[in-house]
Amino acid sequence: MKKAVKLLGVLMLGLLVVAGCGNGNAKKEDASATKKAPEELTLYIVRHGKTMLNTTDRVQGWSDAVLTKAGEEVVTAAGVGLKDIEFQNAYSSDSGRAIQTANLIVKESEKSSDLKVITDERLREFNFGTYEGDLNHTMWQDIADDQAVTLEEFMKNMTPESFANSVAKLDAKNVEEAKVNWPAEDYKTITTRLKAGLDDIVEKEMKNEGSGNVLIASHGLSISALLATLFDDYKIPEGGLKNASVCTVKYKDGKYTLDKVNDLSYVEAGQTK
Repeated sequence: MKKAVKLLGVLMLGLLVVAGCGNGNAKKEDASATKKAPEELTLYIVRHGKTMLNTTDRVQGWSDAVLTKAGEEVVTAAGVGLKDIEFQNAYSSDSGRAIQTANLIVKESEKSSDLKVITDERLREFNFGTYEGDLNHTMWQDIADDQAVTLEEFMKNMTPESFANSVAKLDAKNVEEAKVNWPAEDYKTITTRLKAGLDDIVEKEMKNEGSGNVLIASHGLSISALLATLFDDYKIPEGGLKNASVCTVKYKDGKYTLDKVNDLSYVEAGQTK
């Protein structure tokens, strides 16, 4: 009798173990089944925060500088405003100021703080060649003189395309410097690399499992040039894109759609918390 009871107990324990394993596997299968590649992406494209070279009004394209204290604060505020958004990945140009911006935003995230920022040199700002590090006013005045217009007229009618092509034209005259320096980029060169970089990100993230939200940290002129390439009706906001502003772009069924431009609502929301 005792042996029979003991045997029955062993059999019952075995059934419970098997049942438990079955339930665990079912839960794992159910959990994995809920993960799938997104049908649509929302790209949160953020301009970096203010840097030390911005403060001294210096030309800053491929050259770089760290964010100022105020620059870190406004980006952190944007991160707080974005904290409830789950990002499936985060990207930035390989310039320090953009990397710093992306990392500060990711740090504030409640759902994506473990992401490692992926850098891509194609997301860089325009390269201004021999004007890098010079005063912005000097470069702008040289362009205005070359176009035979006043500085005020140039600033009022400036587009990313006319700006880039003018700098490339003027920079090409510096033959000796061009032998040792990276030449200023014309607009076609800039937009080709930017579009290729974005398309590669989108192709990759459409195959990834996740929320469909992607963070991209880049630069004022480059973001505007990219949006102008994607959307014929895009116009640069007066005064340019603000530091830590967000432009949101949707991607679905092979098509990009512009949602918001120069959006500071996330910064404002973060500053009130």
